Amino acid sequence: MTISNGSNGEKKESPEIVSFGEMLIDFVPNVSGVSLAEAPGFVKAPGGAPANVACAITKHGGSSAFIGKFGDDEFGHMLVNILKANGVNSDGVCFDQDARTALAFVTLKLNGEREFMFYRNPSADMLLKESELNLDLIKQSKVFHYGSISLITEPCRSAHLAAMKAAKEAGVLLSYDPNVRLPLWSSPKDCREGIKSIWKEADFIKVSDDEVAFLTEGDAEDEDNVLSLWFDGLKLLVVTDGERGCRYFTKNFKGKVSGFAVDTIDTTGAGDSFVGAFLYSVAKDSSIYEDEKKLREVLTFANACGALATIQKGAIPALPTTSAALELMAKSKSN
Repeated sequence: MTISNGSNGEKKESPEIVSFGEMLIDFVPNVSGVSLAEAPGFVKAPGGAPANVACAITKHGGSSAFIGKFGDDEFGHMLVNILKANGVNSDGVCFDQDARTALAFVTLKLNGEREFMFYRNPSADMLLKESELNLDLIKQSKVFHYGSISLITEPCRSAHLAAMKAAKEAGVLLSYDPNVRLPLWSSPKDCREGIKSIWKEADFIKVSDDEVAFLTEGDAEDEDNVLSLWFDGLKLLVVTDGERGCRYFTKNFKGKVSGFAVDTIDTTGAGDSFVGAFLYSVAKDSSIYEDEKKLREVLTFANACGALATIQKGAIPALPTTSAALELMAKSKSN
């Protein structure tokens, strides 16, 4: 399979990939390796995994839409304008008159890993109602992508379940990246149960090695342990292992794809960059799940996109283009 460089400029009538959930403002310290209290200042960056994925797709020339709710405030309108500026369809977006747009303060440790402190009680994204869903957008897509943060509270949880049901009934592929954010759940047990409550609906699931350890309460390196997350009907389970690359499991084959070594500054959005690159490829060719050679090519491309997203601060600003990913792949091949 050839990964083409960008789109051919044709306008698609309806977005191929719809991403559902939260978009918020990340406040990232302008100095790495300090606590939030010690940070001399913060850089304002758009964030929220499902929104990052939607923007990652358009960076490759794919077509995506975002469904979610924002506060009718400066930050909310700023975020929707960022979606539009990134070519993401915003027909599924709505605003709340009373609740604020969510904020998160993100600590960057010296190794580029993150800790979160959230301001959302409740934020507008949590208040999305089933009646506010743009179901046509979902039904006309090829892939419906979501996380687990939208499962935490009502009414958003019911909206999430209704959106999944509509997608499934329309024959749309369901893509799930749980994105464990423990501070947002009432307890680790609730988080585990909440994430698993919709587990068996998905066609594609991506989890990090840390999330495997959390969800199974066992060793992420142990394949039997990873396979406890498998179920009949799942098309693909991918475990991302940071710079080491990823592992993949389908009904008929499994394997590992190596990652790329880069100078990591900030891991924010790396997983979303990976997922966006993967879903962009799946929307173009859904036989990837059955063809191991194609799957390995696409996962190599996704690994490159994940790696490149870590070489600058913030999620959306750091999302790579197709050509940058292909360049990294070519460079590491020649090495």
